[in-house]
Amino acid sequence: MSTLEKTVPSEYDGVKIRNYLKEGLNFSSRLISRAAREERIFINDEVVRMNFKVSTGDNLKINLDREENQDIAPEKMDLDIVYEDEEILVVNKRPFLVVHPTKSYQSGTLANGVINYFKETGSNCIVRLVSRLDMNTSGLILIAKNQFAHMALSKEMEKNNIKKRYIAVVHGNLKEKEGTIDLPIYKPQEGDGFDSIKRVVDDRGQRSITHYKVLESFKGGDIVECLLETGRTHQIRVHLSHLGHPIYGDFLYGDGDEEKDFINRQALHAYGLDFKSPKTEKPLSLRANLPDDLKQLIEKIK
Repeated sequence: MSTLEKTVPSEYDGVKIRNYLKEGLNFSSRLISRAAREERIFINDEVVRMNFKVSTGDNLKINLDREENQDIAPEKMDLDIVYEDEEILVVNKRPFLVVHPTKSYQSGTLANGVINYFKETGSNCIVRLVSRLDMNTSGLILIAKNQFAHMALSKEMEKNNIKKRYIAVVHGNLKEKEGTIDLPIYKPQEGDGFDSIKRVVDDRGQRSITHYKVLESFKGGDIVECLLETGRTHQIRVHLSHLGHPIYGDFLYGDGDEEKDFINRQALHAYGLDFKSPKTEKPLSLRANLPDDLKQLIEKIK
């Protein structure tokens, strides 16, 4: 059973428990209401109503487990699990794998495999995605196992407190070996004259910030580490292409069609996540090894 326990601090002495949960622990109103209705909130091992006033030193305990269902069919799948605890699951997604079912991909997705894993391990969880990746981008996907973890991590994501690190292999050699790309990214509208899927650097877009560092340089290109400060669609691909250094194998922002002998997808890998555990607040620094196709690409451009 996954539970959250806290000792009520003196500054909340005499405060209604609803206010303590909302202001002191940043619980959402929805989570508070649901947990209260299902009698999963305890003070000193007694179920309490939301008008109950807490006292300094009270032991708060919340049962985070609940019966849940999700309309995703379980499918047996080999998962590369990088980290798991009571609150989260982090999986290293292989390339060409869709993260979540869509109209075009109703089965065979990462979510189908994760649901099956939860069932096999006796975990009463649904798939709550905290992060996502394009089908052809490999790397770390963060999944919350309960509503509390999803709420906490989503808020951290909004505050840019979850650091997402990528490795990209690009054409050419960047002039500046380290820097920040601060350029707005715009989603073209009908009538703009651009591909509706393709994003562009345009003053009408949202501010988008990518920090980069060249790790290695070869005659055929650079290996670049990218740290996202914002999370726009295709952000790294758009920014590097705009600088004149498109990612190898990128069919949308580069010359992917002509590079199938090098790699048959964009050479982009989400290799790192740095964040705090939603329950313990313990710092976590997770890393995923480069997939074989990127290793082979690097050998080819050396």
